[in-house]
Amino acid sequence: MAQIFVSVAAVLGGLSVAAGAFASHALREKISERSLEIFETGARYQMYHALALLLVAILISRSESPQPILVASGWLFIIGMAIFSGSLYALSLTGVKLLGAITPLGGVAFLAAWGALAFAAGNLKL
Repeated sequence: MAQIFVSVAAVLGGLSVAAGAFASHALREKISERSLEIFETGARYQMYHALALLLVAILISRSESPQPILVASGWLFIIGMAIFSGSLYALSLTGVKLLGAITPLGGVAFLAAWGALAFAAGNLKL
């Protein structure tokens, strides 16, 4: 599972850099300033949580038997990035306001991921 999470974290981290560059260079003249801010928020949160996923992968790789709650944390980070950042990208590019209603579900996934990581920390041998 650690290898999968490292791979996904690397891909999503790289994509967040690409998204930031895309916003800065290709979108700056094409969408409103507010939409650009929304897009950049998606990219920033994607990077934060790609790094968090990398941490989860490292913790899993160091444990003899990965805790299911730690694995759940990793998947919740992935789900959160897909829903939170994905909905912000779509909202900023399409202007469909309904997409903004989906974003909090990604935020809930992030909160659950951080909570699961905190819970798992009690059993980690660091």
